[in-house]
Amino acid sequence: MKQQLLVVALLAGSLATAQQRDSVPNGGAARGALSAAFGQVAGGARQTPRPYREVITDKAVSKKGMFTVHKVEDRYYFEIGNAMLGREILAVTRYIKVPANGGGRGAYGGEIANQQTLAFEKGPSNNVFLRVITLVNAADPKDDIYKAVSNSNLNAITAAFPIAAFSKDSSAVVIEVTDFFKGDNQVVSINSGVKRSLGLAQIASDRSFIQKLTPYPINVEIRTVKTFTASPAVSSFGPVSIPGGGTSVPAANAAGAVTLELNTSLLLLPEKAMTPRIADKRVGFFTEDYVLFSDDQQKVENKEFAVRWRLEPKDEDLEKWKRGELVEPKKPIIYYIDPATPKQWRKHLILGVNDWQKAFEKAGFKNAIMGKEWPENDTTMSMEDARFSVIRYFASSTENAYGPNVHDPRSGEILESHIGWYHNVMKLVHDWYMVQTAAVDPRARKMKFDDDLMGDLIRFVSSHEVGHTLGLRHNMGSSSKTPVAKLRDKTWVEANGHTASIMDYARFNYVAQPEDNISKEGLYPRIGDYDQWAMKWGYGHIPGNSEEEVKKNSSKLITETLKANPRTWFGTYESGNQSDPRSQSEDLSDNAVVASDYGVKNLQRILVKLPEWTKEDADLNDNIEEMYGQLLGQFRRYVGHVSRNIGGVYETFKTAEQDEPVYEITPKTMQRDALGFLNRQLFQTPKWLIDKKILDKINPPGTVDPIASAQESALAGILSGDRLNRMQYCVERFGADKAYSALDMLGELQADLFSELRSNKTIDGYRRMLQKSYVDKLNNLINPPATTASMTIIFSSGRPNPYATGLTNRSDVYSIARAQLVQLRSQVSAAAASATDRMSKIHLQDLSEKIKKALDPK
Repeated sequence: MKQQLLVVALLAGSLATAQQRDSVPNGGAARGALSAAFGQVAGGARQTPRPYREVITDKAVSKKGMFTVHKVEDRYYFEIGNAMLGREILAVTRYIKVPANGGGRGAYGGEIANQQTLAFEKGPSNNVFLRVITLVNAADPKDDIYKAVSNSNLNAITAAFPIAAFSKDSSAVVIEVTDFFKGDNQVVSINSGVKRSLGLAQIASDRSFIQKLTPYPINVEIRTVKTFTASPAVSSFGPVSIPGGGTSVPAANAAGAVTLELNTSLLLLPEKAMTPRIADKRVGFFTEDYVLFSDDQQKVENKEFAVRWRLEPKDEDLEKWKRGELVEPKKPIIYYIDPATPKQWRKHLILGVNDWQKAFEKAGFKNAIMGKEWPENDTTMSMEDARFSVIRYFASSTENAYGPNVHDPRSGEILESHIGWYHNVMKLVHDWYMVQTAAVDPRARKMKFDDDLMGDLIRFVSSHEVGHTLGLRHNMGSSSKTPVAKLRDKTWVEANGHTASIMDYARFNYVAQPEDNISKEGLYPRIGDYDQWAMKWGYGHIPGNSEEEVKKNSSKLITETLKANPRTWFGTYESGNQSDPRSQSEDLSDNAVVASDYGVKNLQRILVKLPEWTKEDADLNDNIEEMYGQLLGQFRRYVGHVSRNIGGVYETFKTAEQDEPVYEITPKTMQRDALGFLNRQLFQTPKWLIDKKILDKINPPGTVDPIASAQESALAGILSGDRLNRMQYCVERFGADKAYSALDMLGELQADLFSELRSNKTIDGYRRMLQKSYVDKLNNLINPPATTASMTIIFSSGRPNPYATGLTNRSDVYSIARAQLVQLRSQVSAAAASATDRMSKIHLQDLSEKIKKALDPK
């Protein structure tokens, strides 16, 4: 990178996606690998350049572009101008065609297989080297420390090409690339980890070839077919079971070989990298980073910046844009729809893209983003061309979609994106919508939705995934900024939506009740206040004449915006804090207890109608089994949302100037209400879920009971050592008047779980299992297994989590758990003596012995 920050290389990880932070953009290079020279070498002697006309003969078919590409019979040559030597190039390799069923590893045509940053450079003795570039450390060439950084980091040479000829005016070198691209060279093929997962061995050169190699102004596209030998015994393709016994090797590798069709895009990175926008963790963008060294530092700086598109006003509109006027960008963001997409869904995918136009207007741009159908008759365009962004449609049973991006590691500039859209995502949204809204929306009461409804659901998923490709992370905290009462307020929720961000996992408004008469506008997620604010921060003008000034103005803008509109808050779910109950997946509102009570009411309404709504001719009860499982899963989500409030710690990032606390505890009343919900809705046997007419069709006696499983899971969560320890830490820091102590929680929980002891009532089977489980968990707290006694959980930041350290007998929780068991044994023994129900009596006698052994294991 000429006259810019030094770029240094180390091995990076694999590909960038929006579901996982893309911290290692140039993955897959073999560390320190030095390839043999490619090209013709006669008798071991180094090839010397020949006259141009002898290499690029009259038979050559030549095309100009980023490189001039020559095809001479069956050999391919790059003619690389001297000005292109040393320029950084992003190599993106995608699957074009794969074996059946996603290649046995969920890979589909259009997905990224590998990504590297490369550079061609002149080597000694008439060679051209290919280096793998990874931005890890940087320094200004004017600083003395530049020399130290340069000496400490060296980019790997991954290939060497003899110079076949010089151009006629000596302004370019010609190298042959045939064997490099048709061979098994990791930087432009699949990496070793993928090959291991597929059970692939050596490349079969006689069955591998270049289909076409096409240059464009800023990129070169290379499509190849590569065949690898594969062992059926180790390949992930098989063998598979045959009904009736035996195994069979799938056709994909039955012949001991696997063939893949790949496309590698060599995309020229901008000579001048985009000006980075320094990241702020109060706005949820994906980030890129490197370590910056300079002479005037007293500690090294981790330079972290937001991943975003280069969206710029036209030169003549720059001042208008700075004044806040709406202008059109130099180059809009365009997403094309894969022609493999069924026609009835294309318009909805496009609407999902176009929904972001209003958000970009907050950043000062009109017509900044748009969705378009792929021009199928335009032979100059290819969906594998790295210049185009596409929503790729996969024929897959996977219930998902995802939104990755390809970006410049030097600046975070997004260059293109291929959104992955799995055909079976429709099943996912169907099941969500049915169990969350069928009580209030008659359209949701069947196993196959009308196209209009399914189109609406596709549109919302499209908007969410496009958001990822614009640089946005999930904002799981956004829904907590909607008061629960507003979710039932028809006028408000239809105007504002049930969550402030499409990037939240707040699927549908499950709080709305039938009598609220809320239409679909109040049930669906949409682009909201947070999303519009995020586009303004990421793509709008922030004044400043230096990076430091822009950073300060950015921070001030964020602080002021959050104060003016709390709905612009970004929750820290993906930043490592999993104990903040405001930042949860799939939840709604500022009060999980009230919201979940409403949700349970709707599930009760749905369950009684489920046999009717799932009935289809010739269905062998598959529908009712599937949807009962989905309903139970939704109920367990409500339980999980509520449980997180117990021992919850709020995390709200603040600046030093604000001088306000970052960490606060969930209010004591909220924590106590949460425990009350669990006792009322789950631990008191939820008999409404035990519909014997349904269970007799789908659940054979003796298998795992779904109700007992839900109870066990919730109990384990609230009795975990890290949660109880955290509660005691909070008492010490915030005081017993504000904090809900482990002592209080366990006392109240125990009183409810064993309420039958006070009334001499019969203890049903679910309660007996639950009571045994409670004693077992307290036993584990005072007699922890050796493997967990000194366990420490680490935050994603790398800091130890003080709340997650395993218990020792010095912990207050140890003392509390022991005291609870002592008290319980006395109560259980007394109740066993007077119990009249035989099963209850022997259960209590057994429980008394279990407690005795827990208190004195020797």
